[in-house]
Amino acid sequence: MAESTGVKSKFESIREWVVDNKLRTVGGLWASGVIGSLAYNWGQPGKASVKIIHARLHAQALTLAALVGAAAVEYYDHKAGGENANRYPKFLPLDTHSQKD
Repeated sequence: MAESTGVKSKFESIREWVVDNKLRTVGGLWASGVIGSLAYNWGQPGKASVKIIHARLHAQALTLAALVGAAAVEYYDHKAGGENANRYPKFLPLDTHSQKD
């Protein structure tokens, strides 16, 4: 039972880091997508320019998936009332006409 709480705390620490560093996470996924796709496609026959274009397209799809995932995490945290729920409070417009100098 103690091991399951250790796994959960490790998962929670990773999740917190991802929530705090969303752009780094997405950028890292993009870079790893480009490198991984180039490594996979380099052994295939074809022009190098086509391989680079395909690597960019694969990395772009991975980045879009990561951005959707980050948005889902942000939405879940906001709905669940986590510690980051009030990071972006609702916008309340200022009524400048009713203020008197």
